[in-house]
Amino acid sequence: MERFLERANRFFDLPLGVRSRVVLLVAALLLIPTYLFPLWQMTLYSNQFPDGLRLYIYSHGLEGGRSPRRDDLREINTLNHYIGMRPLLESDFSEFKWIPLMVGVFFILALRAIVIGKMSNLVDTTVLFMYFGLFSFWSFYRRLFEYGHNLDPTAPVKVSPFMPPLFGSQQIANFRVHSYPGAASFFMVGFFILSLVAIWIATKERRFGEIGPGMAG
Repeated sequence: MERFLERANRFFDLPLGVRSRVVLLVAALLLIPTYLFPLWQMTLYSNQFPDGLRLYIYSHGLEGGRSPRRDDLREINTLNHYIGMRPLLESDFSEFKWIPLMVGVFFILALRAIVIGKMSNLVDTTVLFMYFGLFSFWSFYRRLFEYGHNLDPTAPVKVSPFMPPLFGSQQIANFRVHSYPGAASFFMVGFFILSLVAIWIATKERRFGEIGPGMAG
């Protein structure tokens, strides 16, 4: 047990070399576009809307597809009213407050790990980001479940409670719903993967003695 703890302490005390810090900097920069692109996107097709109604879910809010003749978010909420589903309102989503905040926090933590240059800071950032990603995914699943199951029994159109697709396609009443991650989700996955790559590189740098005495952070 003592040997394991000693090895663990040595691992977490490893300094980050130039290559691992550069990779982590690239990872941090990938978080910036997550404010600009959707995290998720859903498209609803039917005979009435053959070109599809589009819903874009950003880290900070909702946005429907727009054209000169319609606002897709408004159309979706109108359809939701007929089947007894609550309208999609940004004010009902606490996620739009804490997700952008947490993305900023992880950007700062990544920069902090670069400056301090210790494996422990890099591992902490990576593990916490994994928990953040899993919790955000679960929160999205929970929201979809609530919207599809808490239907108004007095709605004009009766449908059985349903689970909107989290990923893929599903037939709901007379609509075919497609749900897929947006560009921001891929940027977040890229941050996590590059963080793991930085950990691997830092381990290799130490093993092959590529870290000079002045780069110990």
